[in-house]
Amino acid sequence: MNAPLIDRYPLAFKLYPYARSADQDAPRPVRHPVVIVGGGPIGLALAMDLGQRGTPALVLDDHEGVGQGSRAICFAKRTLEIMHRLGAGAQMLDKGVVWQKGRVFRDKDEVFNFDLLPEEGHRCPAFINLSQIHFEKYQMDAIDGLDAPIEVRGKNRVDAVTEKDGYVLLDVMTPDGPYQIEADYLVACDGARSPLRDMLGLGFEGRVFEDNFLIADVKMAADFPTERWFWFEPWFKSGDSALLHKQPDGIWRIDFQLGWNIDREKEMKEENIRARVDQMLGADVEYELDWCSIYTFQCRRMERFRHGRVLFAGDAAHQVSPFGARGANSGVQDADNLGWKLHAVLQGAPDALLDSYDTERVLAADENILNSTRATDFLTPKTANSKIFRNAVLDLAKDNAFARPMINSGRLSVPSVYDGSPLNGVDALDGPPRTRPGAPCPDAPFGDGYLLDVLDGEFSVLAIGTDAPEVPGINSITIPDPSAELAERYLGDADGAVYLIRPDQHVVARWASAAPLDIQAALNIATGGAA
Repeated sequence: MNAPLIDRYPLAFKLYPYARSADQDAPRPVRHPVVIVGGGPIGLALAMDLGQRGTPALVLDDHEGVGQGSRAICFAKRTLEIMHRLGAGAQMLDKGVVWQKGRVFRDKDEVFNFDLLPEEGHRCPAFINLSQIHFEKYQMDAIDGLDAPIEVRGKNRVDAVTEKDGYVLLDVMTPDGPYQIEADYLVACDGARSPLRDMLGLGFEGRVFEDNFLIADVKMAADFPTERWFWFEPWFKSGDSALLHKQPDGIWRIDFQLGWNIDREKEMKEENIRARVDQMLGADVEYELDWCSIYTFQCRRMERFRHGRVLFAGDAAHQVSPFGARGANSGVQDADNLGWKLHAVLQGAPDALLDSYDTERVLAADENILNSTRATDFLTPKTANSKIFRNAVLDLAKDNAFARPMINSGRLSVPSVYDGSPLNGVDALDGPPRTRPGAPCPDAPFGDGYLLDVLDGEFSVLAIGTDAPEVPGINSITIPDPSAELAERYLGDADGAVYLIRPDQHVVARWASAAPLDIQAALNIATGGAA
């Protein structure tokens, strides 16, 4: 017999309280187009995307809201652009702490500093710091305000998954007992310990790094600037390295590197956490401990993210170390990639289009894992020679610019470019590399707003300094007189350009000029057909 439902942890917000659904009283299992398991940032983002396209999305979660503890806090520019398109970005920007600069120290000395978004002409900043608690709340606020076929069921735990011919059967447990539903497609967004992955007997391979880090979210009044500060071998000796980030509401995130062979129970005692914080801040600084945890770096992924009618996204599919803010941000980009493809397949596009989700997001996961692994190896050298190299780079970097790119305190999240994707069309423009086929569209001023506002989640033809070919059913945007930023990002030295843009705002193809047949051929490729 399946175990009864219990709360896993105290809730910060009860976002989707349990309510009995009509499916529980149906004489046979009800079929849904898409069932998403997991009501975290990734599952909710996918539901928002599908629902706004008109595809019904059912989210099942085994609790009733978001749990206490800030967990993910750094949300990148691309994530904010996606959230803006989905209707939650404005709240997140209003609440979040905006930052784009960072400093790297060794002992007491600043080694170098950086600016993640030195250019103008973007709606969204490089990063905001915002507790995952509020990120999920604003997603649910947006869902509640949408006239869209989205349903989120709390305290609905999936206990079994059975793949059938043409659908997936789910056994679901609730406080009122079990029931069954069917799904044309099932998406697992149920986290790094994914029960669905285990139910299907699928592996999760990779590397666990032999080190531990203490997170301490501290509430205090402090005059540190709104920047990312990272210390190698910090003078305050609270850990082998340390990280400081400002969050909203007077909360500061502090990470301490503890080493591998530690007594976790001892390290999590309040007096020992406070001893480390006191060494860093000074014993006379008043603060409250808001949330604390110890984590171990892991860089792992599934071999494939698609298994028939079951697809995996976010931490259920791939996991990276938190330095670099690649976890939640890459997961939201999974949802952005998958949403329009699921909708298109349910509307009649070839089922093989979903294979490109696996191709593109495995590529992105490998890129994130590579960067995360390099960062972790630099942070936690495991041999005498690697530590000598790390320290030599730090010594050189203060006075020698060539050494600074080698310092890796966590390469920060950027969206992946899908080079080599089967959905990419031709590149018939000698244009900027940043807008080549497969690349995400950079924002730029356009009219009274921004370019990404008009790339609104459908296929779009973007013509700059030239005439747009007329293609029935395709959003067409003509920009005869682009802003300087838009021209620099999309034209380069060209006089004019035509772009075909995907619903997730990645470039399909580009030309100096194009005929309708050029657009149709590229569109056919991008929707899973053949040229």
